[in-house]
Amino acid sequence: MKKVKRIALAGLVVLIILISFSAHAEEGGSGHYMPGGAASFVDAIPGKEGPAIANYFTYYSGKTDRSKQLPYGGSASAGLDATAYVDTILAFYKTPLTLLGGKYTVAAAIPFVWATVSADTKLVGPRGSTIASNNAKDSDGGIGDILIYPFMLGWTALGGDLRYDFRFGIYSPTGHYDKNSLANVGKNYWTFEPAVSVSWLSSKIGLEISAFAGLDFNTQNDDTKYQSGDQFHAELTIAQHLPLFGGLIGLGANAFYYQQISADSGTGATLGDFKGRTSGVGPVLSYVTKVWGEKDLVAEIKWLPEIDVENRLKGDYIWFKVGLSF
Repeated sequence: MKKVKRIALAGLVVLIILISFSAHAEEGGSGHYMPGGAASFVDAIPGKEGPAIANYFTYYSGKTDRSKQLPYGGSASAGLDATAYVDTILAFYKTPLTLLGGKYTVAAAIPFVWATVSADTKLVGPRGSTIASNNAKDSDGGIGDILIYPFMLGWTALGGDLRYDFRFGIYSPTGHYDKNSLANVGKNYWTFEPAVSVSWLSSKIGLEISAFAGLDFNTQNDDTKYQSGDQFHAELTIAQHLPLFGGLIGLGANAFYYQQISADSGTGATLGDFKGRTSGVGPVLSYVTKVWGEKDLVAEIKWLPEIDVENRLKGDYIWFKVGLSF
């Protein structure tokens, strides 16, 4: 079991890299954080010092009915239908530096986003009246908003079975943005995200209980004069891990909850406070093993359908994560 514990704890950190597109953007009722990004032992800080790389592929498809409007720029959209493919490259380094008994880590993630959005668009007047209406379809692709973690501090306990950390993430407005477009790979504002992560994976019975929670604080989109409200989000994974083909296979469930906790504001917020909410649950499958000697390889796939949504698109997230630590 010592070997099992060592393999599990070496599972690669994977930081959340969530990239947005305008139809599913902050002003559309969601934030930079995308459900499913961080919820299992795969996303915890590993026990091994040194560099690691990872690749996340994310697919999202969602829609709203024709009676529901979402804000974007100076307009509002109804009958919205959006699809996004996001491929994110992550590099991180766990340093030998110790602070408050925890190991200091830094990371950065570069997302490549392809998004397609169609909607019935309406130009909204000062009092919410419809000035003009038309059907529209748009697409965009390129580098999205880069996520930087200048500060992560992680601890271990219970012989290494328990790992917990504090992390501070910064989403920078590096992606393309045009307020007159439906689809954008960037949001055109900064988000600051303090978060905590706790992961327990028993080396004796293979049971995993992992949780992640964060707060997102957003700056104003200067192009639209839209100040998006702040958000709280949390995730929980429960899974059972068993030995298979020289590694560990895990099967369980991932649940998430996302709630906007303060109102939207600014002259561009034509639909009022427009607080968004979503929650969902779905299956998760993982595998971790050794490759090329002592290098740790971890992979995870999950499907997360949204089941309770307000002021957002409603759809499905599919994640495929793979990482390698050196």
